[in-house]
Amino acid sequence: MEKDLGFVRVAAATPAVRPADPAGNVRAIETCIFQAAAKGAAVIAFPELAVTGYTCGDLFKDRALMAAAEKSLFELIERTKDLEILCAVGMPVPSGGALYNCAAVFAKGRLLGLPAKQNIPVYSEFYEARHFSPAPESGVLRFHGAAYPAKDVVFALSEDVLVGAEICEDVWVADPPSVRLAKGGATVLLNLSCSDEIIGKAEYRRDMLRIHSGRLLAAYVYADSGFGESTTDMVFAGHDLICENGSLLKESELFTSGVICADVDVERLVQERRRMNTWRDGPACTVIPTGVALPDFETDRVMAPYPFVPNDDADLSERCETILRMQAAGLATRLRHIGAKTAALALSGGLDSTLALLVAVRAFDFLGLDRKGIHTVSMPCFGTTSRTKSNAQSLAEELGVSFAEIPIAASVTQHLSDIGHDLDTLDVTFENAQARERTQVVMDLANQLGGIVLGTGDLSELALGWATYNGDHMSMYAVNSSVPKTLVRYLVRHVARESGEALKQVLFDILATPVSPELLPPKDGEISQKTEDLVGPYALHDYFLYYMLRFGFTPRKIYAMALRSFAGAFDAETILKWLRVFYRRFFQQQFKRSCLPDGPKVGSVTLSPRGDFRMPSDAVSALWLEEIDRLGEENA
Repeated sequence: MEKDLGFVRVAAATPAVRPADPAGNVRAIETCIFQAAAKGAAVIAFPELAVTGYTCGDLFKDRALMAAAEKSLFELIERTKDLEILCAVGMPVPSGGALYNCAAVFAKGRLLGLPAKQNIPVYSEFYEARHFSPAPESGVLRFHGAAYPAKDVVFALSEDVLVGAEICEDVWVADPPSVRLAKGGATVLLNLSCSDEIIGKAEYRRDMLRIHSGRLLAAYVYADSGFGESTTDMVFAGHDLICENGSLLKESELFTSGVICADVDVERLVQERRRMNTWRDGPACTVIPTGVALPDFETDRVMAPYPFVPNDDADLSERCETILRMQAAGLATRLRHIGAKTAALALSGGLDSTLALLVAVRAFDFLGLDRKGIHTVSMPCFGTTSRTKSNAQSLAEELGVSFAEIPIAASVTQHLSDIGHDLDTLDVTFENAQARERTQVVMDLANQLGGIVLGTGDLSELALGWATYNGDHMSMYAVNSSVPKTLVRYLVRHVARESGEALKQVLFDILATPVSPELLPPKDGEISQKTEDLVGPYALHDYFLYYMLRFGFTPRKIYAMALRSFAGAFDAETILKWLRVFYRRFFQQQFKRSCLPDGPKVGSVTLSPRGDFRMPSDAVSALWLEEIDRLGEENA
């Protein structure tokens, strides 16, 4: 099932080898191959020169050793022919008058290619240049009575799963072969290595390969030699790594042997390449079909349930501070450009308007403007509770900004009467009249003060269209427009933790208040209209939004991922229900996003029609909703 979702399981292995013992080494390699295949891996990489051992020295000149290595390799190919796995094993290959350090790539009983090391180090303690030649310019090696590609070759398991291989030193040079392989279509890159271990090298190796996978928008599988190689002058740690697009997926412990596996999201890699208009496919590589049928497996990879929020507390604190500075810088630039020294803000006592006010305070402080130039307005009406009204006033007082209370119940009642709307009919007209009245008041106040209106709506609300058109939908600068609701909460909490006791108490009470537009009358003095009861949990909607917009994933894939990410929090029926609501609202409400006010982009996902997202307001949602319906039928 998981291959249909774009995942492929890959493996890196460090077998325990002995120098100059091809038969024994191949038995250890074979054990690893069978272990990986049993786990559902479709690709496995082994260390450099694993068939003979890397530390053979001048024994590489011995014809008996080369003949034994060749015999052992083809015995290994024969013994693994029934497995659905592509193997890359380090092998010395004599061809003509030279010896080459190669990756023997084979599957289904066939040797497919011999990618040869292109950059032979002369500084190595074993002086590889003493024995090996760099890959031939012809790009072909003759071996075992046949010709095999040795450069610029990728091995295809499917349309998206294309594998390329380079060897150890190749990745350390300024222009690695893996760059050409990636441009030639390879999404999974293998490195067969024998890297001696010294203090600090593991950290450097890990960071370099992780970043390299990011710049190539690829998976990078690094297999390193370990126990069994000669320790005459050095030690080898077997430091295996699997990286994907800048992230470390799996890492072996140093000085261990065995197999590590990780599930690579190849669909995501392809989507990333298509999304980046600076990615250019390079000169075509030779593509060799492998005949491997991608095995079925159940992925153990779990995507973060809150993709907009870092998992690490230190990273989260730094991320929050950076976002607040970006929002404040955007607003400060706009204020200075238009010469405004005042701003008006509808302060409800909820999360979004709280964040907008915190940003405004930072912007005014940065510009050296008096905080009293920030005019916050509480506009109580039919649904306002004493808790939110009190928190709004306390927040304004603690931050030292101007505060006013302008009740709007009378004006809304007059308006509804003028259009002949019964006050007992608590419908969308009843709700939106309040939102539009608040916007009119704050707009007129901004004119009166010679300032601008700050918008408070967030990215999640824009995705769902959870805003009154020309009501809270509109402002003169929308500071929260690219901040999702799940992140809004963390931003406010970050400020609370850094604040004095009085402000901290207010902010934590705001954080504990249910999210609500407060447009319907309260029940027993408490909020009756809870947003997440109406449109669904923002945790789910932000998850759907991120993977749909950032990577173009299908509803089926997002649903399957969400089941794992939210296991124990939401059941399958709940996830499917709100997934349908998300797609339906996302398409229906595009017209609101087609005319958004300006606002700063702070993350990789934005819905501004002037920024990263273009969609016609009349786009049809049938394809996506039909797929969700099929999911419902399958789960019935």
